[in-house]
Amino acid sequence: MGVAALVAFYLWHPALGQEYPLPQPVQEPLPPPAGSAPAQPLSPQQLDDLVAPMALYPDPLVGEVLAAATYPMEIAEAEQWVQDHPKWKPSKLMDQAKKQNWDPSVQGLVAFPQVLARLTQDMGWTTALGNAFLAQQADVMQAVQRMRAQALARGTLQSTPQQTVTTENQNGQTVINIMPANPDVLYVPYYNPVYVWGPPMWGVYPPLVYPGIGIGFGWGLGIDLDLCFGGWGGWGWGGWGWTPDWYGGGIWLNHSFFHRYGFNHFHGEPLGRSSWAHDPEHRLGVPYANRDVAGRFTGRAGGGASRGGFNRGAGGGRQAFGRQRLGSPGFEQRGWTGKHSVFGGYHNGGATRVQSDHGFSSMGAGRSFGGGFHGGGGGMRGGGGRR
Repeated sequence: MGVAALVAFYLWHPALGQEYPLPQPVQEPLPPPAGSAPAQPLSPQQLDDLVAPMALYPDPLVGEVLAAATYPMEIAEAEQWVQDHPKWKPSKLMDQAKKQNWDPSVQGLVAFPQVLARLTQDMGWTTALGNAFLAQQADVMQAVQRMRAQALARGTLQSTPQQTVTTENQNGQTVINIMPANPDVLYVPYYNPVYVWGPPMWGVYPPLVYPGIGIGFGWGLGIDLDLCFGGWGGWGWGGWGWTPDWYGGGIWLNHSFFHRYGFNHFHGEPLGRSSWAHDPEHRLGVPYANRDVAGRFTGRAGGGASRGGFNRGAGGGRQAFGRQRLGSPGFEQRGWTGKHSVFGGYHNGGATRVQSDHGFSSMGAGRSFGGGFHGGGGGMRGGGGRR
């Protein structure tokens, strides 16, 4: 099956974003597009399970990951692109990433290969996370805080040489912040949700590959931000580009960051900050989860509308989904490299294929369609409560 057909089936399924299930083999007729379904907000318990794999990321990454997850196709492209350039130094990788036609939130993730790998490990989860954030932005932010509060109460979240955990209160609302302990180095935690919170009382955690319970919580290599962003000034003046607005339920964009470090596709003001807003130009044909969300963005990209979003045509313009390929120009047309993650390029006369090592591949693996995940990479059945 071609990549366009598989992605259309996988991402347009109306259940996606509710239990983030993986697809079953295609049967006719295909389900209706997800964008035609009415809005069905996720419950607090569903949101808690959904955000669990990234709730303990440091604040700067939480803001960026939530923004980037609304552009799942570009995340897949970025992961493929990083794997295609394994010998580039961090500075060159970041400089070249900023020239790609991706949203700045996706460009910036190139500095954190382990995060890109996690996000492309299961594209169902990543897409569901982004869909939830678009539909229930404040609720997702509250879910992250709930999970942090539970981890803090259990003693599985605490300050370490890699991170500093603090709490603050504003107008009766308590917020838990997680920031890098070293102003020049950011560490990304790698943890098993069952170790941190115990088995979920309801539902299942996303079926990613987690450390065994014996390890539970660990750290990847520290990312020296000065190697990626020359002249890195720390988290004070200037700061990171994406900052969670815990009290307001959104994300702040730091315009100074984008201009200082040369994110050329960012069109914000030179100084100050603004509230993050989704840019449908970067949705690349991935449909929105329901008609309410789709109605907010359809027709805003490139001056034209389509049911599932927009694609770039060969000349760089946007075209309706189905009339052109998914993703950025040249992404599928590049040569077959043997290094591929979520998508591959044209192979054997131009036929596209989806690789089986990440994301879209695991169509069985002991999971049930429509009832959440059962097993697979550390995801666990409910049983026993953490709340």
